[in-house]
Amino acid sequence: MKPRTVLAMEQALTLPYATQRFAHLGWRVIRVEPTPFPGQRTPGDPNRYVGDPLAGADRCSYFLPPNAGKEAITINLKEAEGRALLGRLVRDLPVDVFMVNTLPGRYQKLGVDYETLRSFREDLIWVGISALGPEHPHFPGYDPAIQAMMGFMHITGDPAGPPMLCGVPIVDLRAGDEAYCQVLLALARRAETGEGSRVDISMAQAAAGWLVSQLPVAKQGSGEVFRSGNEHREFVPVNAYPTSDGHIYLAVGNDRQWEALTGLAPFGSLARPELATNAGRRAEREAIHMAVAAITRQRTTAELSEMFSAAGLVHAPINSMEEVAALPTVDQAMLSTTLPDGERLSLAPAAVTTDHLCERGMELSTPPAYGEHNDSVLGELGLGAEDLARLRQRGIIT
Repeated sequence: MKPRTVLAMEQALTLPYATQRFAHLGWRVIRVEPTPFPGQRTPGDPNRYVGDPLAGADRCSYFLPPNAGKEAITINLKEAEGRALLGRLVRDLPVDVFMVNTLPGRYQKLGVDYETLRSFREDLIWVGISALGPEHPHFPGYDPAIQAMMGFMHITGDPAGPPMLCGVPIVDLRAGDEAYCQVLLALARRAETGEGSRVDISMAQAAAGWLVSQLPVAKQGSGEVFRSGNEHREFVPVNAYPTSDGHIYLAVGNDRQWEALTGLAPFGSLARPELATNAGRRAEREAIHMAVAAITRQRTTAELSEMFSAAGLVHAPINSMEEVAALPTVDQAMLSTTLPDGERLSLAPAAVTTDHLCERGMELSTPPAYGEHNDSVLGELGLGAEDLARLRQRGIIT
């Protein structure tokens, strides 16, 4: 698929994450941010100012990673001239995909709704991400609140403790991945029919789509969905177990693996007929976890890992983020960008290493400063220095 142009009125994480996946493919991604209102000290995407300032006050540590490889412009969409300028960009660059993650109730007022932008390019692919979709146009939503609403917190954490957030913003990332997939599907459809598409993504519905084994069971009222800490709700033993120098995660996913575990000398006492099946082990869940923990606590993580590996058992150390970054499979796939002062910043790996990334040496362009590419991008519309100066004077761009 040839590189495309994506124009994104994006903020926070879910949409910037989605559009960075297009940057990984070598596509052109231009983020559109609002011009500042009078007296505003931190204009544009609020995430620009979250974390340590690594490349100036408007490029902090939380903003930089998902925005490498992009360009940035500013447009005052509250003014008719700004909305007309956005339409010209869609028509004349031309833009293949327009994406937005503001409240749906603001789409028409800002001129970013599908009908308006489609009038500038009939085969435009338009994607909107919001908390509950366009049926709830004024309902705001952030990842933690959607995790709470959709039951993720209810089933996360220790059974004896409070509900817990997941350690990563999984709803943001889930909705972003869905946006990425839907754009690719829409492009395939356009190649067949010549028609554009409108795609509305509800963060809540995207999250619910991941409750594959939980929602159907809950609908039946079986009581099988509960907070289970590090255990698996169905398979036993699957848990984090203490070692003499830390913890190890062991996952016994079937009866053959249980036989392999109990075939190891330290675990031989667990080889009882009533525990030969997962159903039998579920009936004695707590006792099994206590027995396995009593054994693992007497050995180092490395000793247990060697033992489990020899038996073909699924297991893993519980690594810190620093240890994850040092894993060869991660370290060799990590991307990077170069900050304005020449310092290299490591970035998380792409989901898949593409030919484009290999050709670029796994390097993405520097995350853009606020309004950095106004002149270059708008210059592609034929706007000269006098035109740009007039737009700045009228507050249409910064």
